Amino acid sequence: MADNKPKKESKPSWRHYNFTTAGPVDDYLYSMLPKRDEVLAEMEEYASKHSIPIVGPAVARVLYQLALMINAKTVFELGSAIGYSTIWWARAVGKEGRVIYTDGDSKNAERARGYFERAGVADRITLHTGDALEVLSEQKEQFDIIFNDVDKEDYPRVLRLVSPRLRKGGLFITDNVLWSGRVAQKNPKQPQTKAILEFNRLLYDSGDFVTTILPIRDGVAVGLKK
Repeated sequence: MADNKPKKESKPSWRHYNFTTAGPVDDYLYSMLPKRDEVLAEMEEYASKHSIPIVGPAVARVLYQLALMINAKTVFELGSAIGYSTIWWARAVGKEGRVIYTDGDSKNAERARGYFERAGVADRITLHTGDALEVLSEQKEQFDIIFNDVDKEDYPRVLRLVSPRLRKGGLFITDNVLWSGRVAQKNPKQPQTKAILEFNRLLYDSGDFVTTILPIRDGVAVGLKK
């Protein structure tokens, strides 16, 4: 006999990380989000289909809101993939603002460039293909926001680079700091988990930042530069 029960829709890859608001609460939070425009919706679909990590619309809305709250005009993004979060940053900083995109994959960068043009924000984004940490280390200016979403093993290294390149009152924001709940494991073996645990402790212990982890999706750490 055929199974006529409605099949539950699979969640996009950018929602699979969530564990703190799983199930009905998670569904409710995402149902509250306004519809995204054609470009962002296409990027979400592409990322889900090709397993490309993006922050997703719930976190992206938080990033956008934080940028507006401090009137950010300059954003440095470490690890930009296809540029989903980059577009949200670019829209937040406005026509006079500037966002630096970084990614090690030239194909990602080329795809991102096309999205930026279609979204009407290409003129406020500078693209760098290569090692994001190297690009950050070369920066002489101080930014309003530095957003960290690189390989997790590099998180502790990122923290050492950030403070001199972030203005007082600026925000250091990091994605995936709860790592699908693995940060709560006892004696974790995975190098990525160990690196995130080290990063979280260093960030909270740092005298340079006032930090809070927001338990949305996979955890977003927000550090305010003193």
